[in-house]
Amino acid sequence: MKSKSAAKVKSTAKAGSAQKERELSDLGGIGRAMLRDFELLGVRSVEQLAKADGQELYELLCRKTGTRQDPCVLDTFVCAVAQARDPKLPAAQRNWWWWSRKRLASK
Repeated sequence: MKSKSAAKVKSTAKAGSAQKERELSDLGGIGRAMLRDFELLGVRSVEQLAKADGQELYELLCRKTGTRQDPCVLDTFVCAVAQARDPKLPAAQRNWWWWSRKRLASK
């Protein structure tokens, strides 16, 4: 039995034209390691991610792995959630380090 991959590309027809449905792997900064983390957390789609909270995902990952993850993982989750919610997010904000600067500036 084949398992569904979070990175699998699907196509959907919208308004008479074919448009690619965004996948987790389409988001900036999301590679194999983050895809494994999303899998562990039960996040399977961009739509599901858009309803999530980056801080909560980070805390859950820390609990599930029994390890305090690097804060850059938090920034990557926050960045991914922002991209999931806004497909037209400015290019600079599609980088996790933009979110790191914002997090550090708020301290």
